Order: sequence, then structure tokens, then C-alpha cells
Amino acid sequence: MTSRHPGPEHVTQRATASGHARIIEAGGDVHVWEAGGGPTPHTLDALPPAPRLTGRTAQAEELLKALEPDETGRVATVVTGLPGVGKTALALHTAQRAVDLGHFPGGTLFVHLRGYAPTGAVGPGQALETLLRALGVRTEDLPPTVEEQAGLYQSELARRAREHGPALILADDASSPAQLLPLIPAHPGHRLLATSRDALTAPDFRPRLVPLDELDTDAAGKLIAGALTQVRPEDPRAGAEPDALEQVAAHCGGLPLALTIAAALLTDDPGLPIATLADDLADTRTRLESLRHEDADGRTLAVRAAFDLSHRRLKERDARLFRLLTLNPGPDVSTDAATALSGRSAKETRGSLAALTRSCLLGEQPTGSGRWRAHDLIRLYAADLPPEEDEAEALERLLTYYSTVSAAADGHLRGPHGQQALGIFPDRASALAWLDAERANLIAVIPSAASDPATALGLVDRLTTYLHERRHFHEVLALSEYALAVARTLDDPTVEAWALTILGIALEGVRRFDEAVDVLAQVVDVYAELDERHSEGVALNGLGTALMQVRRFDEAVDALTRAVGIFRELGERHGESRALNNLAIALQEVRLFDEAIDAHTRDLTICHELGDRLGESAALNNLGVALRLVGRFDEAAQAHTRDLAICRELDDRHGEGQALGNLGTVLQEGLVLDLAIDAHTQAVAIYRELDDRHREGGTLNNLGVALRLAHRVDESIEAHTQAADIFRELDDRHREGGALNNLGIALIEVPRLDEAVTALTQALRIYREFGDSHNEGIARRNLDAARADRLPPPAKREKRRWFRRGRAGESGA
Repeated sequence: MTSRHPGPEHVTQRATASGHARIIEAGGDVHVWEAGGGPTPHTLDALPPAPRLTGRTAQAEELLKALEPDETGRVATVVTGLPGVGKTALALHTAQRAVDLGHFPGGTLFVHLRGYAPTGAVGPGQALETLLRALGVRTEDLPPTVEEQAGLYQSELARRAREHGPALILADDASSPAQLLPLIPAHPGHRLLATSRDALTAPDFRPRLVPLDELDTDAAGKLIAGALTQVRPEDPRAGAEPDALEQVAAHCGGLPLALTIAAALLTDDPGLPIATLADDLADTRTRLESLRHEDADGRTLAVRAAFDLSHRRLKERDARLFRLLTLNPGPDVSTDAATALSGRSAKETRGSLAALTRSCLLGEQPTGSGRWRAHDLIRLYAADLPPEEDEAEALERLLTYYSTVSAAADGHLRGPHGQQALGIFPDRASALAWLDAERANLIAVIPSAASDPATALGLVDRLTTYLHERRHFHEVLALSEYALAVARTLDDPTVEAWALTILGIALEGVRRFDEAVDVLAQVVDVYAELDERHSEGVALNGLGTALMQVRRFDEAVDALTRAVGIFRELGERHGESRALNNLAIALQEVRLFDEAIDAHTRDLTICHELGDRLGESAALNNLGVALRLVGRFDEAAQAHTRDLAICRELDDRHGEGQALGNLGTVLQEGLVLDLAIDAHTQAVAIYRELDDRHREGGTLNNLGVALRLAHRVDESIEAHTQAADIFRELDDRHREGGALNNLGIALIEVPRLDEAVTALTQALRIYREFGDSHNEGIARRNLDAARADRLPPPAKREKRRWFRRGRAGESGA
């Protein structure tokens, strides 16, 4: 029960619950939830209320048709589009219409997957638990594993279909197919409706996609006009100022969220001309500020008043932490970081965080995670509050915390020589998990340390290995450019050379290879002049891998041989291991296979001695490639199988993709084609999940070869076509030539000879462009065969090596 008294601060709420019930307050509303011991929850009305919809008639009809439970349509449908475009509104509106039409007598279920939340997306287990509880499964009856939960979920849906009829599951804000796959009903009558900012597809997930764009100018104007007349039917402004209304709609970019705010500004001031608002929004520098309503007292469209009410009720210590949390520039904050900011004990800080959560000014997401996030508007509100007197000291404590813990985490990632710095993390996996959770905070906090260059550069240094391992290359590039700018203010050639080193390696990561070669060659000379032998070895290692990417293999061998020599001279075993790994790959490229196998074997021995599992994985992967190229297929398969096991042990998805792809190629060589196709297909799925377009293209190319050998030629043609398109998109001309060459061979078998001639002529032209006489000869023979209407002669194994790539080892600083 709620009662209100005069004044904004007087609100009293009372509720009583009994038995297993819990009372939950959210946004001023009180809900009583019956958990356990009561009747099975009723799910027919589980959908949140549907908002008013404007300008979405065609999309709503398309979506409604997709939801028809006729047991012949596609079970899963995903509404896609950018944030604020109205995906959830469309999904809820259409779902409610489907329910009204009687499509889902089996009920409706709703789950928010928070796919893009900085705290991390809802995992399959969390989603399944939510849905199982909604289906009436008690907490104490939930199975312990995700697999068992998925089985129970399907069983409950099947029972519901038998007893009541089809059901609808609405999953809001998904970010990956992996989130949705466990939720897809097995029963063909049920429907899964999801929303996402991405067009979610995968080899094992092919939903119907309903893309949602911004509203056009007409519909955007109607949204504002409808809001005005809904409040005041006699409001003449929309009809009297059609040009101004169109301008406002254009300034809002057709985004329903912005349009709603503009409508609120106009409805709260019935005398405000639309042209005046249009003029305010015309200035791009202040547009976002203008898309905010303030009343005479400076309060923001009731939101500020609500925030003020909550803030005034806070105890002093809680209000102080509320303001200090804005010093953490990232999207969320951990309990430990909040403790550093507060300068109080962890127990006291947790108490304040809980108090802020009770006041709806903060939330632990997910509950029990120790990570806290405020709504963006609340963060802006907190940032506008008067500063605390000790904010400088609080920021220093926060920077010290991030520096100390990131150093400990980095120690695990740099290999055994890091030796679990400070003992903060028990193992490498826990260090990686902390870095994953804090990545956005660590990157965002670095500029806050600008007054202390040593702290700022130290944080950059401690993040580079992690960001390379997780393949966040563009973030490494941004940090390296920042570090170089800071280093140049110090007039210290050693620091500047270090910054140039991480810049060069970052450029290689984003595939700007020529620039990487230029920068790293410069750094090698600087370190040689400074007699910094270890750093010179690191730079030479990075230079060698960059030279390989621009196909200057002899120079790469020279640089990497020098790097191995330096690390061996210094007794730096980990550096020697990384350089040996890259040297062996370069030796493969110049066809010195025995020397390459020897280098990989030495690298593997060092990694095993050091307990460097990640390095051991890379060494096994590349050793397997070299063994395959000399026809030692059984040993190659064993190497890749061992690598695959390590990658899965370390949860290294990228390495897992490479191990599967290379294992598939070995199986392909042995004509174990079903297993080869399966391995390549799994690798393609992983690369798509990771958005690694380059390796997706290479694996598709290999998959195409396996499919052709298995006489699945149409599928082979499709795979090679996709590979060629990807390499063309990435401007990787040499690998595009390889995909076109294989495409030509597949086309000959169909036979589609004119298309084969076109593809092989393009491949031949590319190889000539690169001066690659070896592959030019192969393409020429294939082209002659196409023109003669016959299959090309079988290529020798060594002549098919152009599409087989080893995995380069770490080359970062």
C-alpha cells in the first residue's frame, strides 16, 4: 500500500508477505513474489506492458506472421537494430497482439539477456534458470548443470505443448547465438522471439531476421505529433509547423528514444514553438544537452526529482560514496575498486553499496557478482553533485588499486617468469577473468593518471599482453598511440622506444603491416644504439613476424634468428621460446621444413620446462603444420589434438579454432573427409563468433577443398566464394588468389567452365602481381585444364601449401 502527503519527500509504502513470499520494491512499485511452497507460477501474462507503436506497421505484420505457431515455420525470430531504435517495443507490441489472437495458449515467458551490459551478458545457465522458474520449477529442483537444465527446459516446454498448446519465449537484448541456442524450443509449435543489436546467425543457428531501422521522417514526425495530441487533443503545433516538425525529427535521427524526449519537451511547454526546439537542436555541440527537459527549478522531467528524493534520504557515508563512484570512469565498478575509492573497510563499503542499491541509485549486476552499475542518467546526476573534499586522494587510491592488481594479473600472462606476482591470483585463469571484467575500467582510467606519466604508462604496459591475447588489437593501437604521446613529453629515448615497440606490434595486430615494419625497424636501430639487448630482441621478434606478413621471408628469418640469439645470450628462456616459434614459421615459408621442425621442437621443450601452457599450445600447433607439410600426418594429427586439448583447458577460443582448422587439414590429407569437414566447420563457427574475418576466410577455403574431395561440389563452390569475398573485403590479394584458384578447380568439376576460366584468370593475375611464380604455375595449369574441358592434374602436397598457415606466436612487448 502506498500513501502520499504534500511535498515530494513524503512517500510511505507498506506491504505484508507471508510464507515463502518476498517483497520487492522497484521504481516505486511493490511486488510480492511467491517462491517455493505455493502453486506453480502462472505464465500466461508474463510479458511486460507493450508501449505505443508508431511507424512500424509493416515490421509488426512481418513479425506477427513469423510468430504463427503452425509447426511449419521457423521456430526462432530475431529483431535486430541499433540501440534506442525500438526493438523491444516492436517485440512486445507484436507478442501482445499474437497473444490477443490466441496464438499462444501455452503461455508467454520473458527473459532479459543483457547481452551488451558492461557487466557481461546473461549466460545460458542463468537464462535457463530464469525460464525454468517461470515454468514452475522450484529452486531446489533445478539441475546442477547447464546441460541438465536445458533438458528439463525442453521437457517442460513439451509438457506445456501437450497440456495447453504452443508457448512464446521472448528473449530481450541478446548479443550472441550462444545465448539463444539453449532457449530454442524443440517443439515446432513453440516460438522464440529475440531482440539484438546484431544480426545473429551461425552454422547451427539460422533464425528469421527482422531488421529494424530508424523511423523515416514522416513516421518520426507522427510520433511527436501523436504524443502532443495524446496529451492535448487541441494542440495545433504539429499541423501549424510541419517544416519545423520535420527538422526536429531529422535532428533526432529518427531514433525513437530521442523523439520521445523531444515530444516530452514540447508537451511540458504547450506554448513552445516547434521551430524554437528545432533551432536548439540544430547545434550539434549542444544537441544532447538540448534533448533534456528541465522545469523552472532545474529538475529534469521528473527524473531529477526522483533522484533528488533518493539522494536526500542517504546517510552521509553513503552519499559520499555515491559521489566518489563517479571517479571510476568505466561502465561499472567492483566492490574492491569501490573500497579503494571509499578508503573504508570492504565490509563498510559493501554496506554503502547495498544502501545505494536499496535506494535504486545503484545495482549489483548480476546479484552476487560484486560488480555495481548505475544507470547512465544517474551517473550524470551524481557527477553534477558538489565534489567531495578528498576526491584527489580517492582517485590516487583507485589508481594504486588498479596498478597493483593489474601488475599481478599481467605477471601470470607474461609466462612463468612473471611468477604469480604478489600472490593476488591463484592461477592464470583467475587473472584473465579479472582482466576481462575490468578491461573497460582499466582502459578508461588511464587518462585519469595523466598527471603521473609513470602510472599511466605502467597501466598501458600491463594491459598490452592481455589485450593481444584477447585480440583487442584496436584497443592496443589506441593505447600505444597514447603511450607514445606521453613518452615524447618525457624526453627519454628508452621510454619512447618502448612506446614505439608496442605501437609497431599493435599496427601488426590491425593488419597495417607495412607501417608495422617501418616502426619496428626503427625501434631495432634505437635499441641497438642504446645497447638495450633484451628490448632489441623483443623488437626483432615483432619485426620478424611483421616481415612475414608482407612476404619478406628471408629478411624475417634473419631478424628472428638474431632475436633467438639475443635471448639465448641473455638466458631469457621465455623470449627465446617465442622467437623460436616465429622463426620456425618463417623457415616453413622458405621451405626449410626440417629446420622448422627442429626449431618448433626446441620451442616446445622450453615451454614444457617453463610450464608455459599457452606457449606449448602455439608450439604444438605450428609443429603440426610443419609435420604435415613433410607428409608426417600421424604425428601432425597428434600435435594438433594435443594443442586442441590445451586450448580448451585454457578456454582459448581463438587457439581452439586454429587447432580445429589445422587438424581438419591433416584429416583432409588422409582423406578422412567427414571428420575433416566437421573440424573445419567448427573452426569457421568459432571465427565468426570471434569476428576474426581473416581466419574465417582461410578456414572456409580449406573447408571448400574438403567438401570438393567429398564430392559435395556445390557446397565447395559456396565456401570458396565466401572465402574469396572475405579476402577481397580485407584487401588480402594473395589469399584472394588462393581462394579463386580453388574455386576454379571446383567449378571445373560441375562443370561451369566459363566461370572457372574467369576465377582462374583472376588468380593468375594476382599471382603475377605478387611475382609468385610457384603458385602462378599452378593457376596456369588449372586454367589450361578448364579451357580444355578436363580436370587439372592432382597437385603435389607441397604445391598446395599456399592456403596452409601456421599460427604466429606472441610477439608483443
